[in-house]
Amino acid sequence: MTTTSTAAADRLGRAQRAVAEAGWGAVLLSAGTDLRYLTGYNAHVSERLTCLVVPADGEPVLVIPELEAPMVEAAGATTELRPWAETENPFAIVAGQLRKTSAAGTVGIGNRMWAEHVSQLLSAAGNPWELAGPLMAQLRMRKDAAEAAALLEAGEAIDRVHARMGQWLRPGRTEREVGRDIAEAIVTEGHEHAEFIIVGSGPNAASPHHLLSDRVIDAGDVVVVDIGGITEAGYCSDSTRTYIAGGVVSSEVADFYAVLQAAQVAACQAVAPGIPAEDIDATARNIIDEAGYGPNFIHRTGHGIGLDVHEDPYIVSGNNLPIEAGMAFSIEPGIYFPGRYGARIEDIVLCTTEGVRRLNTGSRDLISLGA
Repeated sequence: MTTTSTAAADRLGRAQRAVAEAGWGAVLLSAGTDLRYLTGYNAHVSERLTCLVVPADGEPVLVIPELEAPMVEAAGATTELRPWAETENPFAIVAGQLRKTSAAGTVGIGNRMWAEHVSQLLSAAGNPWELAGPLMAQLRMRKDAAEAAALLEAGEAIDRVHARMGQWLRPGRTEREVGRDIAEAIVTEGHEHAEFIIVGSGPNAASPHHLLSDRVIDAGDVVVVDIGGITEAGYCSDSTRTYIAGGVVSSEVADFYAVLQAAQVAACQAVAPGIPAEDIDATARNIIDEAGYGPNFIHRTGHGIGLDVHEDPYIVSGNNLPIEAGMAFSIEPGIYFPGRYGARIEDIVLCTTEGVRRLNTGSRDLISLGA
């Protein structure tokens, strides 16, 4: 999916209305997914400033290094461009654009703008400022039809990687060796690049954010495989399955995994327009609590996904945000026993007007591979 000129114009228009409603003069966004969302341009991150100026009133302007202008034009960005030469001060140019559009008062600053850029922009402009993250999250949380299609494409691609896991995951190989094969398959199956790869075997399966190590996978190990990539369109995949590396599933593992699977299914089924995000978390957590594994479920149930792997909305206790049609997020409860093993099941789901659509359709069962 590419951002069409019509989609970009609509998104910029919504952004400007949001800026005006916030009572701000403008929002400033540097290279990153917020800028890509509004313009379609996937800007190169560097010490040279790239900055989108979105005023409450007036034309948005993309301030770019002159040497990158051909890339911006090739990307099809339709925003007015203001290239800056190496001998110019880009921060003064942005300040000038703010004055040109009468963007007085508070300026929203992109959450992930480099500190060295923020300090120089604020010195040049002199405006009071706030973080623009909450405003941009409100714009990006509800996916349109094209974004939903892009997330489905990413989900199907990562499902194909999981379906091939038996080619690589077997006793006698290291986590890192398996991870290298997965990384290649993530690209082969339809992503531009792999974003992250977790292969946690044995005791490493109890560490939710373990990545890869030189640990040799033993027969009978529980192995958590959490993988994701970014497609050419910029949209992310993220899916976790838990496997047994050869051997037979023990009754102890089968018992807690059955609880985990029931919790994950129930949380997926709970997704509907109007339900608070924290209620989805509670659905999974209550099942795990009642089975006696509550202390072993140590993270939130899910996170939003789109141009970023982690974005709003977050499916966690304390977040009473009502879920709306178009919101996409993970459902990924986990149960972990430090020093022994753990398990997690993760699907990306899309809230629709009718309820929920699961964007990952591979089996959630605990499958033995490489026996």
